[in-house]
Amino acid sequence: MDTAKRTLAKATTWQVSGFAMMTLLGFLMTGSLATAGGFAVASTLIGTVSYVVHERVWAQIAWGSGRPV
Repeated sequence: MDTAKRTLAKATTWQVSGFAMMTLLGFLMTGSLATAGGFAVASTLIGTVSYVVHERVWAQIAWGSGRPV
């Protein structure tokens, strides 16, 4: 099982790349860097929390992990 610190590190690196892509996509769609940045920040915050919760729930499930059930 990953530690909480490792899960947070994984979530952070994932969200940094997602933030960059969301900003680019938002800018291409709206032409506004401010609007794109706002969407990217909201998406990053929601995505980070969702990812951490998802990872911590799956860390408790033995199925498919090779650990005894």
